[in-house]
Formats: sequence, C-alpha cells, structure tokens
Amino acid sequence: MRVVIGECQVDYGGRLTAHLPMARRLIMVKADGSVSVHADDRAYKPLNWMSPPCTMTVTPADQAELSATTADVDPRIREVWTIRAKSGDFLQVSLGEIELDFTTELGVDPGLRKDGVEAHLQALLAENPAAFGDGWSVVQREYMTAIGPVDLLCRDELGCYVAVEVKRRGEIDGVEQLTRYLELMNRDPLLGEVRGVFAAQQIKPQARTVATDRGISCVVVDYDALRGLDHAEDRLF
Repeated sequence: MRVVIGECQVDYGGRLTAHLPMARRLIMVKADGSVSVHADDRAYKPLNWMSPPCTMTVTPADQAELSATTADVDPRIREVWTIRAKSGDFLQVSLGEIELDFTTELGVDPGLRKDGVEAHLQALLAENPAAFGDGWSVVQREYMTAIGPVDLLCRDELGCYVAVEVKRRGEIDGVEQLTRYLELMNRDPLLGEVRGVFAAQQIKPQARTVATDRGISCVVVDYDALRGLDHAEDRLF
C-alpha cells in the first residue's frame, strides 16, 4: 500500500472525460494496482479511481503527454502518473508538491468476519435458495474472487449465474462491494454474464436506489421465517 498526500490535478480519459482541478488530496495505490483519489469531505467513496487490472507509469511533467486533460495544465505539476485499464480508459494524476509519500506492506487480510446473525443468515439462504425464487440452486458459498469472496454463487431458474451479497442491514457500502465483485466476475469467460442480488433483513432506501440503478436486484429476507420460527397459521393478520 502506497499513501500519498499532496497537490494533484486529476483527469480521466476514454469513454468519458472528467477533471479535478489542482488541490490537496489523498492518493492510495494498492497492491492489486488500483489507484484511488480521495478528498476529506466524504466517508469512503473516492473522487476518481481506476480499478484493476491496470498499469501505471510515472513521467516527469516536461515529458508527459497530458492527453486526458480537459482544462488548462497547472504550472505546479512536477510529475504525472498515467494509469491505464485494459478497456483503454486512463487516469492521469498530475502531482505538484507532495507532503507525504509512504509505502508499507499490509500483508494478507483475513477478510471480514460477519456477526453471528449475518453468518447464520448466509447459511440459511444457502440451505433455502428458493427464498430468491423457484428453481434456484446454490453453486458455492464464499465464491472467491481476486478481491474477496462473494457470499453465494447461485443459478436462477434459467440456469444463469447470480452473485448474492448477504447483509443483516443493507447499506450503500454493501452495494458497492457487490458491484466490485460483479465487475470482476463478468470478465470471467467461464461464468458468462453474472447478475447480482443484494439480500438483507432490511435495505435502506438509498442503497436500494443505487442497486436498482446498477441493475442489482434487492431481496428483503425474513430471518425468522428462514429459521422456521415464523408460521403463517399463527398470525392474527
């Protein structure tokens, strides 16, 4: 992990263009090659980023080809990072004065340990895939990707692959996590097209909006019903 704090101008080129004028920001370069640029006014989402697989080259400012730049080049630029994706898109981070440049090895992460309810909910859904629809089956629990395990890999009634992310409470960060998994899985020719399902006991409206916008289905799960504790014949209404 490399962490840089300093002045930077950021430009994105390819299928779309975007420009961030020169300002002090945090830049993170991870071991998987991904690069993200952060401001100090939001919890976790970067201002701009490039997901792996990608490659980065560093060039002095006087030798750089700033073809992604959509505005005037700032005279404070000293060097330019060009991060290219296989799609042809590229991110240019043009650096001015650097205040901090620190690199360290984080080691292998043990992964997120789910709380008891969330882990049990995943196990119950694996045993009862019909909760998602008739004809569904579970291919594998904890299906591993390059950035972590998908909770459930299923097949729907048509035999198509579906990645299911399970949360006790569905929030935007869970949708973002599933989105990253889907980006990787849809590049795998053995899987073909993979769609996503975001499953939780409760899903916040903002998370549902983001999921729907990205073509991800939302399923609200009744934990007690899955455990066999909720019987329709015992209800008054």
